[in-house]
Amino acid sequence: MIPYAKQSIDESDIEAVCEVLRSEFLTTGPVVSLFERAVARRVAMPHAVAFSSGTAALHAALVAIGIGPGDEVIVPPITFVATANAVIYCGATPVFADVDPNTLLLDPQKVQQKITSATRAVIAVDYAGQPANYPALRAITDQHDLVLLADACHSLGAALNETPAGALADLSIFSFHPVKPITAGEGGMVMTGNPLYAERMMRFRNHGIDKDHSQRAALESWEYDMVELGYNYRLTDIQSALGLSQLKRLDEFTRRRGEIANRYLDGFSAQAGFSPLAVRAGVKHAYHLFVIKLHDAFEQQHRLALYRRLRSVGVGVNVHYRPVYNNRYYQTSVEPGDVLCPVAEQSYQRILSLPIYPSMVDADIQFVIDQVLMATDEILTVD
Repeated sequence: MIPYAKQSIDESDIEAVCEVLRSEFLTTGPVVSLFERAVARRVAMPHAVAFSSGTAALHAALVAIGIGPGDEVIVPPITFVATANAVIYCGATPVFADVDPNTLLLDPQKVQQKITSATRAVIAVDYAGQPANYPALRAITDQHDLVLLADACHSLGAALNETPAGALADLSIFSFHPVKPITAGEGGMVMTGNPLYAERMMRFRNHGIDKDHSQRAALESWEYDMVELGYNYRLTDIQSALGLSQLKRLDEFTRRRGEIANRYLDGFSAQAGFSPLAVRAGVKHAYHLFVIKLHDAFEQQHRLALYRRLRSVGVGVNVHYRPVYNNRYYQTSVEPGDVLCPVAEQSYQRILSLPIYPSMVDADIQFVIDQVLMATDEILTVD
């Protein structure tokens, strides 16, 4: 099976991890800070705070800006559930605004329509690795005195008008899950220009304690105080070493993802059954996902047939994502208000993610192209 995504690990990654395993610190040591500083330099942001997962990073970012019960946070429905779940962790309500039909990115006009007196923030998602329309979203959030967050878990390595993903919002969240642009095994990080946000997030990831062990050592004191309720959301030095090693190859990974995407675009240019998602002007795409959108000739049963046909021959297609509010938990336990998002609903019925990851070889790319073309032609011809 050619998976839709996978990690790309080499001997330099293994050696970096082994070096930490031989060292004094496995966690709460110096490599975490090295990783944070390296990512901060990469995206030209002054503050970076590492976490045990992208989800933990989302949670901490919302806590840092003071989201709590009674607040509303606008999110897109086409995203992994963690984007909206993090709002619920804070006791707040996720409000779903529809997406643009061509990109599946959060639609600024729909965001404007969902703002109420309870709205406190907007989370844009850089779906598939393409930065959202941050200039338009920033105009809206500034007008209403809202905080703008970027769920940039797909987009490390991307840019908008030469500004890197991670520097396009008040707070930006990266993920280091194995299928993401770089991996730390698991892990996440929040980028921000606000030192108060960074300070609170560092405390929040460490049980709400005001001084970590290095600060206590510098003060020659054992004293600390738990000043708020926090979590153990720390990233280890082991994971940070892997992430730091991977970061050195981010440009290589991003370039290869772009090459694969261009091969797909060329290979599918003459067919009529589906289209790749549009890329906005000024975007450098990270291509975490390569998503195609099936045309009107494909009904829901046809997509299922295409999905099963491709997986049966070893092409590991996937679907990203069903609208969050259609999950059972949201249907039975959350009251997010008016959640009708027709573009998201219709798009979910038509999208497929094709394999894309840096270690894909050219023969695998051509195999995917050939099998997708053959399968779509067969299904449409039979119909």
